[in-house]
Amino acid sequence: MAEKLIVIGGTAAGLSAASKAKRVNPELEITVFERSGYISYGACGLPYFVGGMIEQPDDLVSLTVEQMRGKRGIPTYIHHEVTAIDRLNRTVTVVNLDSGETSMYPYDKLVIATGASPIRPKIPGADAEGIYCLRTVEDGICLKAAVQQDGQKQRAAIIGGGFIGLEVAEEMALSGLEVHVFEMMPRLLPFLNEQFSRMVHDELTRHGVHVHTGAAVQAIAEQDGRACGIVTADGGNVPVDFVLMSIGVTPNSALAAMAGLELGFKNAIVVDDEMRTSDPSIWACGDCVQMKNRITGAPCYVPLGTTANKQGRIAGDNIAGAHETFKGVLGSMVTKVFDLYIAATGLSEQQAKDAGYDAAVSLVTKGDRASYYPGSRDNNICLVLDRKTGRLLGAQALGSESVAGRMNVFATAITCGMTVQEINELDLVYSPSVAPVYDPILIAASQAMKKVAR
Repeated sequence: MAEKLIVIGGTAAGLSAASKAKRVNPELEITVFERSGYISYGACGLPYFVGGMIEQPDDLVSLTVEQMRGKRGIPTYIHHEVTAIDRLNRTVTVVNLDSGETSMYPYDKLVIATGASPIRPKIPGADAEGIYCLRTVEDGICLKAAVQQDGQKQRAAIIGGGFIGLEVAEEMALSGLEVHVFEMMPRLLPFLNEQFSRMVHDELTRHGVHVHTGAAVQAIAEQDGRACGIVTADGGNVPVDFVLMSIGVTPNSALAAMAGLELGFKNAIVVDDEMRTSDPSIWACGDCVQMKNRITGAPCYVPLGTTANKQGRIAGDNIAGAHETFKGVLGSMVTKVFDLYIAATGLSEQQAKDAGYDAAVSLVTKGDRASYYPGSRDNNICLVLDRKTGRLLGAQALGSESVAGRMNVFATAITCGMTVQEINELDLVYSPSVAPVYDPILIAASQAMKKVAR
């Protein structure tokens, strides 16, 4: 009799696990349950859907329910929420959110890929109408309707100055809205070098976005039950028409907790390197699980789509009988705010010091093409290194689109345990149209070598 695999969650991690397991072992009977109305969508594209660059929600979808069933042989159900896991009897309780019907499904193996949910602060007015989050396609549809509402110029507040908040700020500003970003910390993206944070702040301000740093939101003002303003701890009151909450996410681990599975850092599900939970018949992957920092080995939580897809694939492979391992994360990320690209990987200076390293920082600015070639733009690069050994611990870059490719080189170097001396010896490509003779990577490494203890 074929083994039954149930996958809870039909986005990046869940579908990667289901698809990989089915490819490796076609005899598996796999069923996927997703509580929202969409599967396999690009959540990272939601800010651009809200702004109108991407027109239809279906444009974000890679696979439909019909394709999962027909092409991959995996029955997949939307609007179906798993509400309980019975580990003793190996069954899950599933509620059809359309009909209200409850059913029990047996499993031999189980994947929990429940993702994460937006954090909603417990402040007065947080439940008023006109307050949005951006996590699912349905969230995007609602927020886009608010952005595109006809009438007088809309005033939008974004609470939280992280990557998603800043991407939405750009899209809203380009859509003609008056945009206010409220960040509780003294500066935007505080993991960045302080100089880089100022550059991001200046770029937003240059394009008309009102940035409020050191602004703890104390309450959301209401009128007739609808959000109408942001009240800050310092007494400020900014009138707005709607609000986007973008202060981070928390792992959806309640289902795992109710089933008695071990939780760890930030209440994320504890998994081993093979993505197996504390129950040997249950795997977990994606934004609901605890991760491991690849440099320090310490538990961490870095919810990214790239990580979710990798973990899902590894879980699926192991369910089918392999023993693949997930080595951990560096937290590599990149985004764009108007004309400024921002990329980072590895540890920040403070994170390196907190981890016990004698951390040093090196900053350089170098054009991304030959100086005489038209269109050259600066790459501003910050390297974090261990002063004792010269080992690269982290990197950040701001500038042109080319910072993404250069950050990938630094991520590779960190993964391989390279020193800045070794990076300086890399034989990188050169052509006036794509790089100067001494690439910004080499210049950054060369300058960082001066920080290494002799």
